[in-house]
Amino acid sequence: MANLAKIVRSAMPGTRLQFRREPYRDKGVRQFLRDVIAMANAAAEGPRYIIIGTDLDKKGVKRLKSVAQDDFSGNPSYQALVSDFVEPAIKLTYQAVTVDGKRLGVFEFGDCQDHPYMMRIDHCEKLRRGDAYIRVDDMPVKMGRRQLQEMFERKFHDSVSANRIEIGFPGEIIHKNLKIPTIDLAEMPSASARDKLKQLLDLQANFKDGGANSGVIRLAHTRLFGSDKPYEEWTPTRLMDEMAKIEAKYQTDDQHFLFEANTQKLQLVIYNQSDEPVQDASLSIVFPTHDAFHVANQLPKVRQNGKYVDRRPDEIAGYPAVSLKDDSIHVSYALGEIPTYAPMTVFDIPLRICIGSELKGRRLGIQYSLFGRNLRTPAKGKLRLLF
Repeated sequence: MANLAKIVRSAMPGTRLQFRREPYRDKGVRQFLRDVIAMANAAAEGPRYIIIGTDLDKKGVKRLKSVAQDDFSGNPSYQALVSDFVEPAIKLTYQAVTVDGKRLGVFEFGDCQDHPYMMRIDHCEKLRRGDAYIRVDDMPVKMGRRQLQEMFERKFHDSVSANRIEIGFPGEIIHKNLKIPTIDLAEMPSASARDKLKQLLDLQANFKDGGANSGVIRLAHTRLFGSDKPYEEWTPTRLMDEMAKIEAKYQTDDQHFLFEANTQKLQLVIYNQSDEPVQDASLSIVFPTHDAFHVANQLPKVRQNGKYVDRRPDEIAGYPAVSLKDDSIHVSYALGEIPTYAPMTVFDIPLRICIGSELKGRRLGIQYSLFGRNLRTPAKGKLRLLF
């Protein structure tokens, strides 16, 4: 807030700053959209501002006028207007700032790098789809074909081609296939516990039909659960209830089994072969789902002194974001800047997976998409896991 007040007091209108005496409101929507597009297209670095409630008199002296509180109520929703009518997306906020006892409105733009910005659909006869403006000095100027062409050419020249990006598994060379060992998921704690309860349930069914007796059931209980766990007679209904609760009861043990004791740590490498670093990069990966294919959506707890304890906050925060859906598994990770001509590992903490033996001998495809502020198009491709 202090910085915005300083801008109001000391800065003068230019390519990154516009003063406007009155709020736009409903009658000024066309001027608002024009001014937003012009400001976003301005040849300037960093944030830009439109200050409402401020103008200059003939002598260049600033005059402040308070903006009514209801202009910040969302009616009209200035951000929604930009989202509806302007493309590509612009990050825009509108807030009240008090300067010298006056309540002013400040539109603040995020870093606008995805030029050109233009009308996505018609607003009126004077503001049509495809119209674009640029701020020159302190005035919005409508852009013609030549200005748009120059902007596209400059964007193309300053961007990175997706063809110059290679993504794969680490090694002496970047691999597109990775062999992963499988394990027997029947040994998972919940599966083992369920199997024991099922054996008792089957014995009880035989006892009911005269095929077994209580002594056999007691011996079976000792064999399954050990002599240190006293025998307790459970009804078939209770056994069924216990089986239904198995997954929830053993969730932490199962997570430790899958993603600590038997985990495979999956890492990727990105190699940027262009002459420009990729800015504000992020990676998205999509796996298909299968009952025998498990991806940790968070790091498992650590076992210490016979108990499970949480991991450190920095470990938890460093793990990739994993979203488990019915038909796919989505992984996303923010990378920041990708340097040139130096292979870069993707995950600070590798993705943890565990594969059941049901998938042994099969393969699974991974779809990836790399996004970046100066990538012309996302770098997309496919990798394979061989089980």
